[in-house]
Amino acid sequence: MKKIAAIPLVETGFLTNLITDYLTQKLEVKDFYGNFPNLDGFQHQLKHRKKFDSQKRAELVKLLQSQNKFLALSEITKNNIRQLNNENTFTVTTGHQLNLFSGPLYVIYKLLTTINLADELKNKFPENHFVPIYWMATEDHDFEEINHFWVHQQKLQWHKKSGGAVGKYNIDGLDEVFYQLKNLLENNPKGDTILNLFEQSYLKHTNLADANRYLMNALFGKFGLVIIDGNDAGLKNQFKSFLVDELINNTCERTVGLANTELEKKFKVPVNPRAVNLFYLKDGIRERIVFEEENYKILNTDFTFSKDEIRKEVEQFPDRFSPNVLMRPLFQEVVLPNLCYIGGAGELAYWLQLKPYFETQKVDFPILLHRNSVLILTEKQQQKIQKLGLIPGELFLPLTDLINKKVKERSEVEIDFSKERTHLELLFKQLEEIAAKTDKSFIGAVKAQHQKQLNGLNKLEKCLLKAEKRHQETYVLQLTALHQELFPNGILQERIKNISDLLIRNDKTIAELKYQLNPLESTMDIFLLP
Repeated sequence: MKKIAAIPLVETGFLTNLITDYLTQKLEVKDFYGNFPNLDGFQHQLKHRKKFDSQKRAELVKLLQSQNKFLALSEITKNNIRQLNNENTFTVTTGHQLNLFSGPLYVIYKLLTTINLADELKNKFPENHFVPIYWMATEDHDFEEINHFWVHQQKLQWHKKSGGAVGKYNIDGLDEVFYQLKNLLENNPKGDTILNLFEQSYLKHTNLADANRYLMNALFGKFGLVIIDGNDAGLKNQFKSFLVDELINNTCERTVGLANTELEKKFKVPVNPRAVNLFYLKDGIRERIVFEEENYKILNTDFTFSKDEIRKEVEQFPDRFSPNVLMRPLFQEVVLPNLCYIGGAGELAYWLQLKPYFETQKVDFPILLHRNSVLILTEKQQQKIQKLGLIPGELFLPLTDLINKKVKERSEVEIDFSKERTHLELLFKQLEEIAAKTDKSFIGAVKAQHQKQLNGLNKLEKCLLKAEKRHQETYVLQLTALHQELFPNGILQERIKNISDLLIRNDKTIAELKYQLNPLESTMDIFLLP
C-alpha cells in the first residue's frame, strides 16, 4: 500500500468550524482545551501531570489481567499491562462503541492513531513508557448504531431485540450474519480468513463485549494494544465520589452549562448536559436517572430512590451507575494515568465543552488529538482520477462544486463572468456618482438597474454552464460515478466501508497503514491499494 497524497484535514470541507479552529489553534477556542497535541504540548503535559496513585495502578493492572485472561495476549501487550505499575508509565486512550465486525473503517484508524502515538511518545520521551488503550463502550445502548456493517457495498445487519447495555447482549442471531457474509465471500480466495475471524470472534463467545475484545485483540494485539471494559465494579468503585457529586450537586450540568454559554457565542454546541448525567443499569435495562419531586426515578421503570437511598445504592452497587457521553470522559481520566484522548471531530467537539468540569473536579484535562483519516483508492480509481484530470485536493469538493469547476476548466469558451461583474460594478459606481451630483432621487433607480443587470449576468452564466454540462455529458457522468464510489451518499469512505473489504485484497493492510500513518499530522492521507 502506497501513500500518494496528504491533504490537510481543515481543507477537506468535512470538519465543523469548531474543530477547524481547534486544529489551527485559533484564539477563539484557546480557553476550551489545555495542551495542544504536538511534542511541546506532550512535554508540558508530562511535566505537570498529577501523580497517579500507586494503589490505583496496582488495581488497574490486576483488573486488566483479569479482564483479558482468556485472550492470547502478545508479549508486547502483557508488558504494557505490567508497566502500568510504574509511575513513569502513562496511557493514551481512544474509545468506541462495539460496532459489529469493527464497523466502519474510521474505527480502525482511531486505534492505529492511538497505537502509533504511544510509539511516537516512547521515541521522543524514552524515560517514560506509554500504553495504547482501547476503551470498549460496553455500556452504550444505541443498538441501531452498531448492529450492522458493509461488505462489497452490501449491508449485513444483526436483527435482535435491543435493551440494556450492549456489552451484555448474547450473540443469538449472529450465525445468520455469518452465513450472509459467507455467501458474499464464497468465491473469494481470501474469504476464508475473514470468515474464520468472524466465526472465532462472534460465534465462539457468549456476549458482545467478549466477542469485540477477541476481535480487536486479533487485529491489534501484536502492536501492544490494551483493551479495557469500563463497565466494571472495580473501576466504578474508584468513581463513587464523582457519582454521588453528580446526583446531589449536578456539577456536570452547572459547569458544562457555563462552558456552553461561552462556546455557543461562536459555535454550535454539540451536547447539552442534563440535570443528572447518569444512567441506571440493572436487569437488562439502561435508563436515565431523573430527579423529580424530591426523589430519583429511573425512567420507564418502577425504580425510585430517596437521596439517602441513592447514596446507599452508589456505595453498595457503583456498577449500576453508567456515565453518559459527558461524564464518561471524566470516568476515563479518573481511572487511567492518561495523557491524551484520541477521537474524531464529533468526539473532540464534546470534549471541548468539558475543561471547566474537569477543573472543578480537580482532574487533569487530557490532550485532545484528532485521529488519522484515510481515503483508499484502487488502481482503477486512480486511473480514472488521472484520466479525468483531477488533483487530490479536488476530490473532497462537494460534487456540484467539483463538476462546475472542472467543466469550466475544460470549456473552450469562458464561462466565468467575474471580469464582466467587475466592469459592471465600476460602471454603476460611476452612474451613482453622476446621479448624486445631478439628482439624488435617481440613485434608487440606478441601484435597481444595477441589481437587474447583475441578476441577468448571473442567469446568463448559469445557462451557459448548463449548456456546457450537456456538451460535456460523458465527462460529467464519469466524474459523478467516481465521486459516488469514493464518497458513498456524499459521506467519507471511512464512515461506510469495513476493514474486511481491504483485508480480502491485502491481508497486511493494517500493518502497512500503521507504519505509514503519522499520529501528529492532521491530514487526510490518500493510499493506493496494490
